[in-house]
Amino acid sequence: MRGRHAPGLEAFRDGVLDRADLEPGDTVLDVGCGTGLIAFGALERLGPDGRVIFSDISQDLLDECRRRAGDDDRCRFVRADASDLSAIPDGEVDVVTTRSVLIYSEQRAAAFAEFHRVLRPGGRLSIFEPINRFLAEYRPGHLFGTPLTTGADDLVAKVVAAFRSASRDDVLVGFDERDLLDWAHRTGFGAVELDYRAQLDVPGEPFADWEGLKRTAPNPLAPTYGEAIEAALTPAERERLDAAMTALEGTPVRRTLAVAYLRAVKEPVK
Repeated sequence: MRGRHAPGLEAFRDGVLDRADLEPGDTVLDVGCGTGLIAFGALERLGPDGRVIFSDISQDLLDECRRRAGDDDRCRFVRADASDLSAIPDGEVDVVTTRSVLIYSEQRAAAFAEFHRVLRPGGRLSIFEPINRFLAEYRPGHLFGTPLTTGADDLVAKVVAAFRSASRDDVLVGFDERDLLDWAHRTGFGAVELDYRAQLDVPGEPFADWEGLKRTAPNPLAPTYGEAIEAALTPAERERLDAAMTALEGTPVRRTLAVAYLRAVKEPVK
């Protein structure tokens, strides 16, 4: 499953880094670095004089990035929330990047203010965010990554309800692309550009490996599919859902999602 999703994640990485206009010798702050998808990609583009600050709220993820970085002295590691980057001095970095970070934050305007503060004048912001409000509007009862019609839609609805009660759904759908533009503008960024892409019922890859999918979670705030199924369904219902989903393996998934890339510049004080 990781292999099937890797090309999409690499495309998101390249979309962020292409918009960051990296230059040799830049210092990049990757906020919410996770396992380092953006940060290590930036290192490959910066060359020997560049620097990357890996920042995340999770010490476990920072430790994993540190392990992967080895003795690369271009790397620095800072544990911090996106809305409180006080460990980074004012004007310290040339570029701030994020991927799927604001979607989990309850203080998004504060995060933009911190991005602006740590950038030098002329520094660039480049972020990627999924717009879950779109998915919630058009496919509110759908399990992401599964066929649109399952033959057991009544059971799927129960599982989706279990997700909503356990995964802070109010946070996950709490903004859209217009809010990103507004936060950037109100914070004082200039040259703000937003690229938005939405897909509604677009044929995609075949559905595969229901048993593997049950062991994954659609986002860090949610239980795994298997945990939600366990909580929502009786043993007989779980058996019926498993049979229905297994019978659908090989059926094309219809993709419904929306994403946004935003880039902006901290304009010099006049």
